[in-house]
Amino acid sequence: MITFMKFNLKKIIYTYSQWLFFLLCLASLSLSAQSSKVRQADILFESLNYKKAASIYKEAYDKGVIDQQLLERLGDCYYYNTDMKNAQLWYTKLINNYSKKVDAEYYFRYAHALQGIGKHQEAKHWMKRFSQTKNGTTTDIRVLDYNSAQTKLDSILSIHSAYNLVNVAVNTENSDFGVGYFDSDLIFASSGYSNSGQSYHWNDQPFLNLYKGTPNVDYTDILDAKLFSKSLTSKYHESNAVFTKDMKRVYFTRNNYSHGLGKDKQGVNHLKLYTATLKKQTSSKIVWDNVQELPFNSDDYSVGHPCLANDDKKLYFTSDMPGSIGSTDIFVVDILRENQYSEPMNLGSDINTTSREMFPFVFDDKLYFASDGHLGFGGLDIFTAGLKDCDSEDKTVEVYNMGTPINSTKDDFSLVFHKSYGTGYLSSNRDGGKGDDDIYAVITDAKIQDQMDKARLGNLDPTVAKKSCQQYIEGVVRDLKTNERISQVELVLIDHLGVEIANTISDLKGNYKFKDNPLDCNVRYEVKAIKKGYESSIKPTLTQAIPDGVTYLPLGLEKLNPLIVEEKGILKLKIGMIYFDLDKHFIRPDAAVELNKIVLVMSQYPKMHIKIESHTDARMPHKYNDDLSDRRAKSTQAYLISQGIASDRIESAKGYGERQLLNRCADGVRCSEKEHQYNRRSEFIITKM
Repeated sequence: MITFMKFNLKKIIYTYSQWLFFLLCLASLSLSAQSSKVRQADILFESLNYKKAASIYKEAYDKGVIDQQLLERLGDCYYYNTDMKNAQLWYTKLINNYSKKVDAEYYFRYAHALQGIGKHQEAKHWMKRFSQTKNGTTTDIRVLDYNSAQTKLDSILSIHSAYNLVNVAVNTENSDFGVGYFDSDLIFASSGYSNSGQSYHWNDQPFLNLYKGTPNVDYTDILDAKLFSKSLTSKYHESNAVFTKDMKRVYFTRNNYSHGLGKDKQGVNHLKLYTATLKKQTSSKIVWDNVQELPFNSDDYSVGHPCLANDDKKLYFTSDMPGSIGSTDIFVVDILRENQYSEPMNLGSDINTTSREMFPFVFDDKLYFASDGHLGFGGLDIFTAGLKDCDSEDKTVEVYNMGTPINSTKDDFSLVFHKSYGTGYLSSNRDGGKGDDDIYAVITDAKIQDQMDKARLGNLDPTVAKKSCQQYIEGVVRDLKTNERISQVELVLIDHLGVEIANTISDLKGNYKFKDNPLDCNVRYEVKAIKKGYESSIKPTLTQAIPDGVTYLPLGLEKLNPLIVEEKGILKLKIGMIYFDLDKHFIRPDAAVELNKIVLVMSQYPKMHIKIESHTDARMPHKYNDDLSDRRAKSTQAYLISQGIASDRIESAKGYGERQLLNRCADGVRCSEKEHQYNRRSEFIITKM
C-alpha cells in the first residue's frame, strides 16, 4: 500500500513536470512573439510611422510587455502627433514606473502634455522637476520658475481680445492648414480631399496637396475647395504656398523626392523649399513651370514654411539646419536675383528657443510665428515681435504671446493677415474643430488691436492726462476649468505702486465691482482673487481712457489639486482608504500607492504643511485603539519623510483611537462591517499653504 502510494506520487510529479515544461515553452514562444512585435514597432517608430507603431506597441503592452523604452515610445507616438490626451496617459505610466530613470526631457514632455489637456497644476509640478533635473542648465528657456510664468500668462490674459475666430467651411476630418493669398483666391494645404489611396505613415492620413478656395464677401469663410494646380502636385506632400506681389512666383514646401523619396542616413525624409514661375492662368487652369529647389536645401535637414517680406526682398523660413538653436528655428535670406540668395541667417535667441519655432509670417512691421519654447498656453502658440528689431543685431527683441482666443492649450500656428480685408486666418487642432488641424478665420477689430498693441509695448500716449477722467473696475470670477461662476471670492485692488487700496467680495453670480473706488485712466492696476480651495490669482489691467467708464476685468481661478478638499471649513488632502494588516502598523504596498499621492501634492505645493490624524473603530479597548492608531500615524509620517518630504512640513502625527467616530458605531452598538470601516481612517489636515 505504501509502495503504491509512492508510485502514484512519482507519476503525478512526472506528469506535472511535463505540463510545467510545456507551459514554459508556450510562455517562451509568447515572449518571443511579443519581442518580435516590439522590434517591428521600433522599426516603424524610427521611420516616423507613429500611428502604426503606437498600435503595435499598445498590443504588446496589453499582452504584458512593459519596459521603459516601450512606454517612452508609446507616449512619443502620440506626443509627436499632438494627441496630448493619449500622450499624457502613457507618460503617466512611464513616470509612475520609471520616474528616477527617465531622461529629464520626459519631464518636460509630460508637463507639456498635461498642460495641453488643461491640467495646469500638475504641469507646474513636472516643469519644476524638469528644471531641477536639467543639470542646472539655465540657458534652456523651458527651465522657468513656473509660478513666475503663470503670472506672465495672467498678464497676457488681462488684455481684451481683439479677435473672433470662425471655423471655415472647407475643413475636413483630416488636416487642413496654412492659408496663403493668391489674387482673389485662398490657397491652403489639406489631406482631406485626396482620393489617391496613398497615406502618410506619420499620422496615417493622405498626403497633403495644395487646394484653392473661394472666400465669401467679407473674407470670413472659405468655400468650394478645388485642386490648386496639377503642375505643383506630386504624389507626396505640398503645403504652405506664398506668392510674390505680382503673383508670378510661388514658394512652397514639398517632400524631398528629387532622387526618389530621399532620406538621410537615419532614414528620415526631410522637407525642402521649392519655387516656380507662373506660365499660364485661366479661369479654370493655373500652370506653373520652372519648378526648382532653393540652393540652401539639403538631404540632411528640413527647410520649409516660406514667408516673404513686404517688399519681396527677403525670404523667411523654418529649418533645423546646422546653426539652429532648437528643434526648428526661423531663418532669413536676402533674395538677390533669379534663384540666388544670401547665406541663411538665424534670427537669434530672442526669437528662437531650444524648442520649435515655425510658420513665420510678416505683416506690416511685425513678424508673427508659432513656438512651443516661449511661454504659452500649451502646444504651439502664436507670437509677435517687431520686425526691425529682428533684423538688427544690436537690439533685444521683445516677443509677445497673442493671448486668447488666438491661442489655446493645443497647437495654434500659421497666422496670416490681409491688409485690404482686415481679416486673417490661422490653423489649430484645438477642441471643437471638425478634424485634425482646422483653418479658422480671424476677424479683427483694428481699434481694439491698436489699444492692445500699445498696452503690450508700453507705448501709451504721454499727453493723455491721467487724472482727467475716472474709471471703475468690475468683472466676473469663474472657475477656469468648468467656467462656472464663483461666489464669495475675496478681491483686492492693488495700485501701480503695489499698495492695496480696496477690497470687495463677489456676489452669488460671481460678479464683483470696486464701486466706491474711482480710478485714474490709462493706469495699470492689479486685482488679486482669493478663495479657499483655489489657487490665488493676480491679474493686471490697464484702465481705459474713457471718462466715467468701466474697465471690465474677467478673472479665472484654478482649483487646487483635486485631492485638496474643504470639509467644514478645513482644508484636507483626501486620498483613498489606507489599509493596515490586523494589529499591524507597517505600510503595505497598496497603502504606499495612496500615500504617494500625498507626496506628489506636497511636491506641487512646497509651502504646504500638514498634520496626520489616525482613527480606529470602537471594537477594541480604548487604550489598545489609542496605541494602535498612534503607531499607524507615526508609521505614515515616517513613510512620507522617506519619500523626500521634509520632516518639519509634517507638524504632528497623532492617533485618536475611537474618540472621533463619524457615525453611531460606539461601544455596544451593533453595526455592519461597512459602518465600522467608515471610522477607520487617516486624515491629512492642511495647516499651511
